[in-house]
Amino acid sequence: MSFGHNKINRLKRKNLNTRIYKNERRFKRFLYKRDFFKVYFAGELFTHKDLLGNAMLAEALYACSGGKFRCLLPQNLEQRKFQPKRIRDEDILGLLECDFAIFNYDGQELDSGTVVEFMLAKFADIPALLIRSDFRGGGDCVAESQSLPWNLMTSFYPRTEVLIFNAAELYKNAVSEYYAKENSTYTSASNGFEWAKISVSKMASKISEALEKLSKIPPVLPSQSAKCVYEWLATFPDFCAPNARERIAAAFEKKISKKML
Repeated sequence: MSFGHNKINRLKRKNLNTRIYKNERRFKRFLYKRDFFKVYFAGELFTHKDLLGNAMLAEALYACSGGKFRCLLPQNLEQRKFQPKRIRDEDILGLLECDFAIFNYDGQELDSGTVVEFMLAKFADIPALLIRSDFRGGGDCVAESQSLPWNLMTSFYPRTEVLIFNAAELYKNAVSEYYAKENSTYTSASNGFEWAKISVSKMASKISEALEKLSKIPPVLPSQSAKCVYEWLATFPDFCAPNARERIAAAFEKKISKKML
C-alpha cells in the first residue's frame, strides 16, 4: 500500500514538474516573440570583471523588463583574430542597428572607445543612458542642476539620461538583504554570487525605468533630415563590410516604424 502511494506521489510530482517546465518554455517563447527594443551596451570589456559584469547586468535587464529591453553586448561581437578595423566596424554597425544605448561610464578616466560610441549615438539621435557605479569622484562637470563625475564635453546632450549608483553601497545592502532573507549572519564569501544577483537586479530595475523614460522623449533629429544623416553615417566611417549601407538603411526603416525617429 505504502509502495503504491509512493509511486503515485512520484508520478504526480513528475507530471507537475513536466507541466511547470512546459509552462516556463511557453513563457520564454512568448517573451522572445513579443515586441522588444535592442539596446547597445557599451563599456569596458577587458577583464573578467568587465565581461561577467556586463553579461549579468544585460541578463538582469532582460528579466526585469519582461524581455522588452534586450542588450547587444559588443563583447559578443568581437573576435580578436579579426583586424582592428573590422572590430570597430561591427561595433559601430551594431550600435546604429539598436534602438537605445547604455554607456558604462565607470573609471577615473572614461574608456575612450565608449565615449566615441556615445558621440556616434548622439549623431544618430539614439536615446542614450549613461550609467556609473564607480563611487570615486572626478571630472570637471560641475553644474547647478547636477554635478557629474566625468568630463563636461560628454554631458548635456539631448535625449540622454544619467544614472549614478554607489557600487559599495549596493554591495553592502545586497549582503545585508541576503542574510536578512536567509535569517542568518555572515559566515563566508560562499554566497557571493547571490549577493551579486541582488545588486545587479536592483541596478537593472533602475535602468529599465530610465529606458522607459527615454522612450517617451520625442526624436530631436528633424524628420526631413533623418535620411540624409543616416546616409552620412553609412559613409563617413568607411566601412569594410560591403553590406554596411544596406544594414544601416534597414535599421533606419525599423527605427521609423517603431517611431524612434
